[in-house]
Amino acid sequence: MITFHLNGQPHRLTADAHLSVLELLREQLHLTGTKEGCASGDCGACTVAIGAPDANGELCYHSANACIMPAHQLQGRHLVTVEGLADDQQYLHPAQAAMVECHGSQCGFCTPGIVMSLFTLHEEQRTTPPAAPFIPERLEAALGGNLCRCTGYRPIRDAALAMNNIDGHRPTWLDATLDDAQDNQHGASLDEASSRFHQPRQLNDLVRLRAAHPEARLVAGATDLWLEVTQQLKDLPRLIDTTRVSELQQIEQGQDVSGRPGWWIGAAVTYARLEPLLESEYPAFAHLLHRLGSAQVRNRGTLGGNVANASPIGDTPPVLLALDAQLRLAGPNGFREIAASNFFIDYKKTNLTEDEVLSAVFIPAPQAGRQLKVWKLSKRREDDISAVLGAFAWHMEDGCLRDVRLAFGGMAGIPARARGAEAALEGLPPSPTVFEAARKALRNDFSPMSDVRGSADYRTRSASALLERLRLVIESSTHTQTHTQEVMLHAYAH
Repeated sequence: MITFHLNGQPHRLTADAHLSVLELLREQLHLTGTKEGCASGDCGACTVAIGAPDANGELCYHSANACIMPAHQLQGRHLVTVEGLADDQQYLHPAQAAMVECHGSQCGFCTPGIVMSLFTLHEEQRTTPPAAPFIPERLEAALGGNLCRCTGYRPIRDAALAMNNIDGHRPTWLDATLDDAQDNQHGASLDEASSRFHQPRQLNDLVRLRAAHPEARLVAGATDLWLEVTQQLKDLPRLIDTTRVSELQQIEQGQDVSGRPGWWIGAAVTYARLEPLLESEYPAFAHLLHRLGSAQVRNRGTLGGNVANASPIGDTPPVLLALDAQLRLAGPNGFREIAASNFFIDYKKTNLTEDEVLSAVFIPAPQAGRQLKVWKLSKRREDDISAVLGAFAWHMEDGCLRDVRLAFGGMAGIPARARGAEAALEGLPPSPTVFEAARKALRNDFSPMSDVRGSADYRTRSASALLERLRLVIESSTHTQTHTQEVMLHAYAH
């Protein structure tokens, strides 16, 4: 049973565990404004808005791909679709009015999703007006997950720029307060044997459910898991939702087992929530998130899900390996912490036992002088899966490379460090000769496979090219620092 609000009206209904929000809208509720395009979260035609209470109990809306969102995750939420934005043609929402005014639609198939992305941008600007709301990067972030096949993006962009200056109708029910009781009543019930979708609220309940149902699949953002339903037509036998577990939603400053300061990131923290921290502490990591997926994906996908999924081409694991991140695993016997480098065992196989869950990821605080670079190669620059991803961390000491970490995705059955190449660089100056030796060692570190994203030869050459790029970056940085010091000495002498 799911209890939620839809366009201002309460709803309560039953649904199969593998039903998506898109199927619920189109097939059960007969709201067909939300379209199915790719069924994989790439095109944005199915974009809807999800309202959830913030820390003050006020509703905040984010965009989501309805095609890969489990319907049961609507529990206690407010679902807004394109049908709900306008009372009739006399009272259009500003996002709709701007699309009409700027001629932003032709065939109209993608238009509902674009309007919903503009709606969430409008809501964001309304609640937290930025100093410069119309910079290109902001519009690209909001609309990056929406494809249009016929209109062209200029009039759509014009609509995004114009909507705040157009008189329109904003439904008053958008500010309604959701009933907390309705949300909480759907918590996990270990005795509910007939249920196939569990939504625990506490970590101990999640662990008990995991032990009781080892065959169940864990679901968070579903940005990868749900492709098994939409693309492979699988019937997932039982699902355990991690997104409502309070302990998995926290970002806390703390220490790891060795005493390093940093942040423990709950496994169910979304990329969107993680972005501000990374923008401040690890800009290269934050930039990767924009390459990882659209706003719809970042609003739903989680760091823990990307790690536990154990894909060899997952974007975040190589970065965590380069940063020497730690993972906290929770099971019936309590917690254990392991290095991220010890988590991945084989293709799609991890250190987790069948009764354990990943509860948090530790990202250490940046050290003075330590650098991080992350480069992703993919067929499309945005919103695409990696062919090769390299993450590199190091610092310079007396002109030599120290504590070198070189991690790659797409080069083996698991994300892994290039141990031989690291050893070839450790303690030596970043000269062309030293890096040539590292590139030779790299060939023995991995034996990549060929697939649709790239041949083994392409991956080997690309990884080697990324090491050369790293050398050039270090060389450029060293020259800049030397020049700056010379200028300062010259100024001091005069």
